[in-house]
Amino acid sequence: MDDLSLGTRQQMPEGLRALLAEFPRDGWERHRHFAGLVQFWLERHMMFRQLRTVMQQDVEAAMDKKMPGREQASRLSRFGGMMVSQLHGHHQIEDAHYFPVLGRMEPKLGKGFDILDADHHAMDGLLNRFTESANAVLQGKGELGTFRQELLSFGTLLERHLEDEEDLIVPVILRHGPGKLE
Repeated sequence: MDDLSLGTRQQMPEGLRALLAEFPRDGWERHRHFAGLVQFWLERHMMFRQLRTVMQQDVEAAMDKKMPGREQASRLSRFGGMMVSQLHGHHQIEDAHYFPVLGRMEPKLGKGFDILDADHHAMDGLLNRFTESANAVLQGKGELGTFRQELLSFGTLLERHLEDEEDLIVPVILRHGPGKLE
């Protein structure tokens, strides 16, 4: 699975994206199974993207002396803590409940759920690095530029994971409905 690891793959293999042809992204919001679980789940993903963007904008503003360091630190503490805790909880629910149920609904996509599970384990390490880098900045022991680089690296891998997860999971829920997941 090395060539499909989070740090190396460009997207899920075509065979695992088969349902995406039947349920393309541009039709998700109009599908009868979109409202409720799918919409909520995608909103959670959007929240993670927004938190990363806000932290990146904040650190760049602080580096450019357009935001006081205290304000950036306060926001980093709040938004960084929110992102780490919410991602951990989100992944636990997916690993323990959603992935097994969705895998039973579409057994041919089992490898995809294994890949996403492996992503979660890889992201534990990324979240630890992010936390260490953020804490170093908050404690005055780390450089903003170093944290910015860590955040950019984390953001790239987070986006790869979120896109792949959406491409795999949303079509399954749209096809089968959310009944067994709620």
